[in-house]
Amino acid sequence: MKKKQNLLLQPVLKWAGGKRQLIPQLEKFFPLKYTTYYEPFMGGGAVLFHLQPHKAVVNDFNEDLINCYKCIKDNLDELLEKLKYYETKNDATSYYKIRAIDRTDEYKNWSPVERAARLIYLNRTCYNGLFRMNSAGQFNSPFGSYKNPCICNEPVLKAISKYFNENEIEFRSGDFYDACVDAPKGSFVYLDPPYDQYEEQVNFVGYTKNGFSRDDQKRLKKMCDELIERGCYIMISNSKTKFIEDLYSDTTKYISYKINTVNARRNINSNAQKRGEIEEVLIVGKFEE
Repeated sequence: MKKKQNLLLQPVLKWAGGKRQLIPQLEKFFPLKYTTYYEPFMGGGAVLFHLQPHKAVVNDFNEDLINCYKCIKDNLDELLEKLKYYETKNDATSYYKIRAIDRTDEYKNWSPVERAARLIYLNRTCYNGLFRMNSAGQFNSPFGSYKNPCICNEPVLKAISKYFNENEIEFRSGDFYDACVDAPKGSFVYLDPPYDQYEEQVNFVGYTKNGFSRDDQKRLKKMCDELIERGCYIMISNSKTKFIEDLYSDTTKYISYKINTVNARRNINSNAQKRGEIEEVLIVGKFEE
C-alpha cells in the first residue's frame, strides 16, 4: 500500500531547473521498490519531497545549500526567527547590503543559521529566483522588486524539518562521485546535473564557482555505468542535445539506456527569451541480463 504523502513537503527554494512541474512526467519512470534514495544534485529537492523516502542520501556541491537544509533540520526555531526579521528587508537598499556581506571578512564569522537565512532571503527576493554565483563564489543576482515575496514559509519549513528528523536523511556536500560511492544494490539514484549547454548558449558559471563541463558529463555517464553494474536503478535528467543523446547511446552488452523526451517549462533564466516550454531528456539506465 502506497504511503500517504505530506503535501506540505515541497521546495522552499526557487531553483533553476527545478523538477516540481515535471513530476507527473517523471513518476511513471520511478522504480516501484528500492532500498535507499540517492540524489547527488539536490538543488531545490522537488523529487525528494515528492517521493518522501524513509532513507536517503542527498548531496550538492553547493555547500551553502546543504548548510541550509541542515539548519532546517537542526535549528528550525532560530532560522524562523531570522527569516521573520528578513521579511522587513524587501527593498533594494537592504537587498544589496545583505548580498554584499559575502565579500567581507564579517561573513567568515557568521553562524550556519545566519548563512542559511541569508540564502533563503536572497533566493526569495532576487530577480526571477536566479541563484547565480560569480567566479569567486559570491552571489551576484540582482534585486527582484517583488511586492510581497514569501521569505518565511513557516508551514513548509516545519514540514521539511519534521520529515528530515523522522527519517534517515543523510546530507553530503561534494563531488557527485563521492556522493554515490557507497550506494548499495537496489538503491534508486536520480541525477539532475547542471545541464549540457546548447551550442549557441554562452557559458554560464551558475550555482557553483566551478561550473560543469562536458568532461564532467562524461564522468557522470561512467559513474552511471558503474552504478547499473552494481544493481542500482538510474534516472538522469538533462538537456536534449546531440552530445547527451550520443553519450547515452554508447551502451555495452549488459548496460543500456532508454532516452525519453519530456516537455518542461522553464520560468527561471537570465534571458527572458529562453524561458518557456522546451524539450528535455529523461534517461533510464538498466542492466541487461
